[in-house]
Order: sequence, then C-alpha cells, then structure tokens
Amino acid sequence: KICQEESEQFAEDLVMGRHRVAYFGCPNCDFIQTQPPTWLKEAYDSPINRTDVGYVSRNVVLSRITHSLIACCFSKDGPFIDYGGGYGLFVRMMRDRGFDFFRQDRFCPNLFAPDFEAIPGRRYELLTAFEVFEHLENPLGELEQMLAWSDSIFLSTNLTPEKRPLPGRWWYYGLDHGQHIAFYSLKSLQVMADRMNLHLYSNGPWLHLFSKRKISPFVFRMAVHPKAALLTQWIARRKSLLLQDHQKALQTRSSV
Repeated sequence: KICQEESEQFAEDLVMGRHRVAYFGCPNCDFIQTQPPTWLKEAYDSPINRTDVGYVSRNVVLSRITHSLIACCFSKDGPFIDYGGGYGLFVRMMRDRGFDFFRQDRFCPNLFAPDFEAIPGRRYELLTAFEVFEHLENPLGELEQMLAWSDSIFLSTNLTPEKRPLPGRWWYYGLDHGQHIAFYSLKSLQVMADRMNLHLYSNGPWLHLFSKRKISPFVFRMAVHPKAALLTQWIARRKSLLLQDHQKALQTRSSV
C-alpha cells in the first residue's frame, strides 16, 4: 500500500482474542499491514480503546513538543489543526498555550473543544496527526486528504524495529484492541514523502514531519527533543486563549 510492491505474509495471530489475522511485510520498503481489516467496526466500539491508559500523559508531552516545534519552525500565529483529534484534549491544551488550534475527527465525539471544529476548505499552518497513521487502511489516500488541510504534517507513530517483529513480540501491534493495522519503517515514510513531493524529517523512534518547506533536520530534532522542548516552551511563551474561549463558550450557550 506504500510502494506498490508485492507483500509477503510472515505471521498470523489472534486479534481481540477471536479474529485470526494475517500480517504482511513489504520486502522493498518494510511496510507492514494486516489482511483487509473486517473487524474494525467491533474494534471501534469505543473510539479511544480502553487499554490506551497513556492517552492523557501522551497529550501532555506532545503539547509541549508541538509548542517547541511551532516556535522553532512555523508561524506562531497559526491557525493549526489536530487531525484525528479524538476527544479534543490536545486542541484544548494547545489553545491554553496560546495557539489557535482546531480539531478534525470523523469518528470521535469532541468533548474538550466543541467550539473549535476545523473548517473545510480552510488552510492551516501545521497539521498534527498523533497516533493516527497506524490506524489507516489507505495511508497514501489519507495523507492526500491531510495535505488538503496543510502543507506540513507532524505525526507520531512508532517505527518498526529493524528486524521484523512477530505480532506477539511487539506491543505496538495492539492485538488486544485491533485498531492498529499499518506499521511503518523510516523507508516506507520516505517513499510516501517522495510520492507526495514532500520533505521528511524524523527523530528516529516515533516523531516525524512531512512538509513542503525545507527546514534544518538538526533544528527539527532539537525542537522535538523532550528536554529541549521544556526550555523552548518557556522562552516562547504565549498568552493563553483560555479566557477568550470561555467568553465564546458563554456566548454560544446563551444563543442556544
């Protein structure tokens, strides 16, 4: 699904304890995919799976890192979009930090930022897509949809280990919840970038940026380094949008 080469089945395992699923690996770009995922309706009975106990802490860390990346590489005045934004927690946290973030998600209720849904047709300075790509049945098609929103896509997804792991030997396969169906190597991300005429920047393990703009790979790696981000967020502090968002919520409520 990335480089169009023929994939080969290398493993089979139980997903959600009852679906026997085959796993295929590409010998060219090392992309791993499941067989056609007929179990997804059941897997998404709850949009955020019950075992994702790191949901809040991950958003805390990523809000700090995204603050740093914007301060170093993008216009701080936005606007920005969180794609596949789940309950809207990340959008709320970034707005609290002073960044004009909006949320897009076709499958999940917006609990924390209901007044800040992304507007179709509007262009955004940066699109974030955290823990999204491993859920995609059609990665290239979805990437094209993301580029309709923004020329720059900052994403998190854990890269596959150098030696292709069996499903039961790597936690990121997510056998318990069944929502993860696509797994990327750095090479497969590079193929995607090349097909879409994008630059690819990566910190190696899990944070990556597709962008039409050229930036320094060193600056990217420093901006997304957790310790550097701690410092950058304080140097590049912004006025929180909390108060004005509260006023907007009051106006919206009174007009209903």
